[in-house]
Order: sequence, then C-alpha cells, then structure tokens
Amino acid sequence: MEKTRILIVDDDDDLRSQMRWALAADYEVFLAGDRASSMDVLAREMPTVVMLDLGLPPATGDSREGLLALDEMLKSDPQLKIIVITGQSEKNNALAAIAQGAYDFFSKPIDIGILKTVVERAIHVSRLERENRELLNCTQLQSFEGMVGSSPQMQKVFDSVRKLSQTDAPVLVMGESGTGKELAARAIHRLSERRDGPFVPINCGAIPEHLLESELFGHEKGSFTGAHIQRQGRIEAAQGGTLFLDEIGELSPSLQVKLLRFLQERQIERVGGRKTIQVDARVISATNADLCQAMADGKFREDLYYRIGVVVIAMPPLRDRQGDIPLLAKMLLQRLTSEQKRPFGFDRRAIAAMEMHRWAGNVREMENKLRRAVIMADGNQITAADLELEGERAPCEGMGLTTAREAVERDLIERALARNKGNLTRCAQELKISRPTLYELIERLGIVR
Repeated sequence: MEKTRILIVDDDDDLRSQMRWALAADYEVFLAGDRASSMDVLAREMPTVVMLDLGLPPATGDSREGLLALDEMLKSDPQLKIIVITGQSEKNNALAAIAQGAYDFFSKPIDIGILKTVVERAIHVSRLERENRELLNCTQLQSFEGMVGSSPQMQKVFDSVRKLSQTDAPVLVMGESGTGKELAARAIHRLSERRDGPFVPINCGAIPEHLLESELFGHEKGSFTGAHIQRQGRIEAAQGGTLFLDEIGELSPSLQVKLLRFLQERQIERVGGRKTIQVDARVISATNADLCQAMADGKFREDLYYRIGVVVIAMPPLRDRQGDIPLLAKMLLQRLTSEQKRPFGFDRRAIAAMEMHRWAGNVREMENKLRRAVIMADGNQITAADLELEGERAPCEGMGLTTAREAVERDLIERALARNKGNLTRCAQELKISRPTLYELIERLGIVR
C-alpha cells in the first residue's frame, strides 16, 4: 500500500532529521530548507500534508518568508493541509497563519506524540474531504432532477420522467412511502412546458374528509359555518401548472366522483357556488396503496383509476435498487456534513450494515438514521452502531443451509455486478474468484446481468 506523502520545510537540519525519523515508518517523508526548494518538492511529489516553519531564510528572524510560502502553497493546492511550526513566543504568527488558511500549528520544542497526532488528524480530514469531493462529482454524474441512482431501476424511472415531461398526460406514481414519488412528480413538472406555472401539492390523506372538498375545490363565502370569505381551492391554484394529488387512494367515494368530473370536463364549482370555473392544470397522482385491490374491494372507482393512470411510474423500493444504497448514503451524509460543518465518513461495517438492512421506510428512513448518527457519533467515522444497525438479524436466518448459501451468493454477486457496472473481470477480482467460476455461478443462480 502506498504511503501518504509528507513534506517538512525547516532550515534546521537537526529538527528536520528528528521529524523525519519520527514519521518515516508510517509516511513517505520529503525535506526542504527554504521556500523555493519547498515549492519544487510540492510540484514534483504532491504531498498531502506540509509541516512548515515560518522562520525561513533569508528572513529567519520573522515570519514573512514562511507566510509567503504558505500563500504560494495554498494557491498551488487549496486542499493541502499545512501544519505551521512556531516558537513558544510566536503564537500571534501561528494565528495569522491559521487565518491565512493553515490547518493547525504546534510549538517548538517538538513533542513527537503530539506531532504524530496532529499529522494523523490532518490526513484523516484530508481523506474525508477528498471522499466528499469525489462523492459530489459522482452524484452530479448519477443524479437527475434531485433524484440519485445508478441502478437500472432508477435509470428506467429517469427515462420515464423525460418522456412524460414532453406530454400533458395524467400520471400515476406508485411506490412505497419514502421512495421519492413527489420528487418524480416535481421532475416531470420542471422539465415540462408548464415549468413556469405553479406546482401545487396536496396530501389527500393528511386532511380530514370534511375539509378536503373545500381544500381541493375552494368555497364561497357563507357556504358553511366558518366560511367567512371566498376561498380558492388547490385545483384552481394550479391553473397553468401541475396539481399533485399525493395519497389519492385516501379520497372518499363522493370526492372521487367530483375529481372524475374535473378530469373529464376540466371544470370545477366551488363548495356553495354555482359558477363553473375552467381550470387548465395537469394532474399527477401518487399512492402507496394497492389501487387494484381497492377497486376489487369497491373502495376506489375504476373509471377514476384509468383517468389518473394513463401512464404509471413505479418507484422502486430502496432495497431493490442494486448499488444505490452506498451512493445515496454518501450523498445524504455529504449534505448533512455541510449542515453540521463537520467532516464525516463511513467505516466499512456501516456500509455493509446499510446494504443488509431492508429499509422499510426507504430513502426517508435512511435520511432519518443518518441525521441521528451525525448528532450522536463520537468521532468523524459513522459506525453501524451510530446508525442503530448493529446486530440486526441476518436475512437468511430460518432458511436451510443450501438455500441460505445461494441467497447470499446471489446477493453478493448482484451487488458486485452493480458496483462494477457489469464488468465481470473487476467483479471476479472483488469477489476473489476466477472468471469461469463467476460465469458458472451467474448461470446456476439465474442472475440477470
């Protein structure tokens, strides 16, 4: 494994040798005695950490040359972690260097234990920042209108959203709670010709039935107790834009009839009113309920179903999105890191635990667990315990040995294929098996590549 590179810049030969001796076992150490030679080493070796004495020649008696070196180094590499070395009486110089962009400082005479701790911390922070930058770049490449995913299931959703944004057809978005149904609806709206119009959401299951009719259709003054003024409803407010009806399966039979009339005639009447109002609004609906079963049970109108579901988008649950769990987790953690102004990363067991978890609440559950973890974590590494995923029951418990082994093999191979974009050579290397063995397992387990 390649060692992390460190540059020590000091005009004192003995001090340079002392620090090199202390760090050489763990790091690849380079030395420089002045500003010019340090910049040459920096350009050639690209170290992660620099230890910089501010008293450099030709002005060893003050900090001017050292601060100039600090400025040039940060201009050359803004991500560089520079640790300033000062004398006991030069704290003001150290603070000036921190204000200029130095990572940390320590004073002479050097304590080797403190030196190693400061260097380890600087390398750890540098690694977290690099991972966050890589994640941000990766997320930008694999995100679409606020939705993130590289899995085939999400790529299919993205393709459907692109196509539907070019039409005005009613859309029904189906999926479990927390799968991003509203995100898909907003994406269709933003990409459509109605993007300059309003996007008006309403959760049909969150409003009491006796208030929902007024909320949807509006009401006239005096139409019922408490109706002191005329009020426009959500349908009317979506004029020229998109109406998003979340949890549409919760609508009462009477409201289903009224909504069906609007969808057929593009007209509404406010509660207590007689005036017909024309409304030009696209309707996107969403549900986590089984509407086919609801129709069979007589709880949802079949004619309404076919009106709202001219096209259906199925949002996949997180547990079925091959390869997306680490990507989503790191993206969400990067967002929380920005909010907390504190760098975080995952240890390997945390990633493994997240891939094993079933995520009944999907992306919303993951976000809640991560938000709790960054608050409760003792350090900068998020663990399975921080996520409350430690010691979960393995999904294969209760199976026979042969069935469990096949389930584990299938899961590991599918995840490896997803991570490596179907590249069998890299997949076999990761799984530590030969390509012929991998071919044989894929065929025997019926895995779709």
